[in-house]
Amino acid sequence: MASSISLFLSSPCATSSHLSSSQEPATTASSPRRFLIKCSSEPPPVPSIKFNKRDFLWGITLGSLILKEPFKSMAREVEVGSYLPPSPSDAAFVVFKATPKDTPALRAGNVEPYKFLLPPTWKQTRIANILSGNYCQPKCAEPWIEVKFEDEKQGKIQVVASPLIRLTNKPNATIEDIGTPEELIASLGPFVTGNTLDPDELLEASVEKRDGQTYYRYVLETPFALTGTHNLAKATAKGNTVVLFVASANEKQWSSAQKTLKAIVDSFEV
Repeated sequence: MASSISLFLSSPCATSSHLSSSQEPATTASSPRRFLIKCSSEPPPVPSIKFNKRDFLWGITLGSLILKEPFKSMAREVEVGSYLPPSPSDAAFVVFKATPKDTPALRAGNVEPYKFLLPPTWKQTRIANILSGNYCQPKCAEPWIEVKFEDEKQGKIQVVASPLIRLTNKPNATIEDIGTPEELIASLGPFVTGNTLDPDELLEASVEKRDGQTYYRYVLETPFALTGTHNLAKATAKGNTVVLFVASANEKQWSSAQKTLKAIVDSFEV
């Protein structure tokens, strides 16, 4: 049966030109069924495609988002000493001053500008879009990561921002209005460690005042933290946001770079 069909279909037009409706062979149980294929001298119709202006514009918009998105979250993965200015107070560091071009929250005016020192060998790292706050500005309900930098031999730092309303109902509250240093770290601890924070892991909490701004400072030993076994943190509230600065290291990094990490945290200010 297969060979009959193959021979029949190999020259469909010739077959249909020799068979008319009156000449069509009868189909029996022992003979294969044949299907007539009618040929036409006219070419087959070309299917029409209708373009909708709205769909066309949506396609352009979607394409531009796909192309642009990687560049929004792309960090400069080169040593910061190659593009940041040296610190006027310490030649061993460079100065990072956050501007609106650096983060979605700064562009939205949802975070006050901040700055800190870094060793010139550190590199900025990428932040996943869902963690950067890009999708929810200017009314994010949960904390997000502003910037991240790291050095394989010394450790890493990150700036975490939390909407003030998540911690207090008082608008434009100071960090003292939110609570004590211990109360604040109990709320923001998971953003220091990457998972959980046990009260026993808080070794030291203190208060620092600089240029009229109050900062809470922390020293934590966190053996089960995703960020590292040693964490230094510093937090303050300004405008509608609480800004948390975290320096993290594993045991090997801490043993050689403890002094450097403390200097980085000391330099942070909003």
